[in-house]
Amino acid sequence: MLDNFKLAILITFKLALTLEAAGAAFYADERAIREAITERRSFNLIHLATMFKVDVFVSRRRPFDREQMKRRARQVVVRDPERALYVASAEDVILAKLEWYKLGGGVSERQWRDVRGVIQIQGRRLEREYLDRWASTLGVADLLERALAEGGAGGSR
Repeated sequence: MLDNFKLAILITFKLALTLEAAGAAFYADERAIREAITERRSFNLIHLATMFKVDVFVSRRRPFDREQMKRRARQVVVRDPERALYVASAEDVILAKLEWYKLGGGVSERQWRDVRGVIQIQGRRLEREYLDRWASTLGVADLLERALAEGGAGGSR
């Protein structure tokens, strides 16, 4: 079930995210947020009522990051008053997690499990041309093929 996976939420920061924006519903570490913005890395928000952890990724301003922002989807998370977040596409979640997996030495079972889970859930709905192109650019094409084979979406075309 998709709820078992952390959703990678991408936000491009033009101004610093304030604790006020997170509101009383989330735990947010102000120092961690400021460092993440300065160093262009991720930080977490924790929804206090559910203890659901949200990963927030600061854009590193690469072509891939710009493409992710173009492909993001607006997702309403609260209806009254309406509040929405932008969520990365399944393809971009897969690519980013493969990149983190590789950067971490290929040992993170959590990243690998998440990649396989997204592939299993999305299946044939995944845009293979997009995945193949960016996997090659990011240097994770071999990992993508392996993940697709293990995730049941088929490897090589």
